[in-house]
Amino acid sequence: MPKDPKLYIVILAAGKGTRMKSDKAKVLHEVFYAPMVHHVLHAVAPLQPTKSIAIIGHQRDVVEKSLAGFPIELAIQEEQLGTGHAVLCAEPAIDAMEGSVMILCGDTPLIRPETLQAMIVHHNEQNAMLTVMTTILDDPTHYGRIISNNDGDVLSIVEEKDADAEQKKIQEINAGIYCIDTKFLFAHLKNIGTDNSQGEVYLTDIVTQAVEENHRVQKFVNPSPADVLGVNSRFELSQAHHELQLRRNRDLMAQGVSMINPASIQVAPEVDIAQDVTLHQGVEISGTSSIASGSVIQAGAILQNVTVNANCTIDPYACLQDCDVSAGSDITAHSHSC
Repeated sequence: MPKDPKLYIVILAAGKGTRMKSDKAKVLHEVFYAPMVHHVLHAVAPLQPTKSIAIIGHQRDVVEKSLAGFPIELAIQEEQLGTGHAVLCAEPAIDAMEGSVMILCGDTPLIRPETLQAMIVHHNEQNAMLTVMTTILDDPTHYGRIISNNDGDVLSIVEEKDADAEQKKIQEINAGIYCIDTKFLFAHLKNIGTDNSQGEVYLTDIVTQAVEENHRVQKFVNPSPADVLGVNSRFELSQAHHELQLRRNRDLMAQGVSMINPASIQVAPEVDIAQDVTLHQGVEISGTSSIASGSVIQAGAILQNVTVNANCTIDPYACLQDCDVSAGSDITAHSHSC
């Protein structure tokens, strides 16, 4: 049986994120209990890559500290010279010019592992040199537009700032996720110029190079635009948080947890909740908390690192931290201890 081809993951995490209006590195802004880049790392982990590499630059010491504990190698982008230059910084960490490189941005916390896996399968089955993930937006402003031929093949990607009026009408956008033959990628990145409005090395120009060499550029269309959109502002950060919150709550309800107004309930990913637990509106449970079967957490209660044993009731607006609630207990409203 042939061995699976090598897969390298490159995560772009060097940018400043000026639209966030913050002194904090963009990828470290928290969304649903973790920095954005952590969500991306969790999404790529099931792919079992040969190696994962994060490109860091802005506030690199702080970003490096945040990534400690993840199985990832770091590469430094000393100057912000564009996405193509950022990927080129990963070359020394690539052990062999074999297989494929999957490139993602560290500010896409909604990307799903199953989406990435499907893209890799498509890329390998098509024996593609280059595959670009795309999606369709009602309002494509700020995103690179996909220029295709009549057969649906990708001809080029035009950045918003370089697009003309007709190109700006295109609703299919570049999701910023690529699978590229490793050897082709690094052999061609060095040839990309900076003839654009930003004076930067655009990774998207590698599409044009592939087309010029008569390689068919594959397209992987993601039908769920929200999953691939990057976070570039505080508003988009709130949207990402809300989406991850609802995903978590849908999973919990599917496992037998009742929720009164789930849009108002926040349960951190690490929290363990048994079936036949009821959570009322405005509840927030985080840290290493666990809730045993038959318990009811009433409106507005906040629990952090709390173990709630079976058949307990936590009355409204209790605020509990670092404690253990005995089975069958009733914690009165507005309590601050177990």
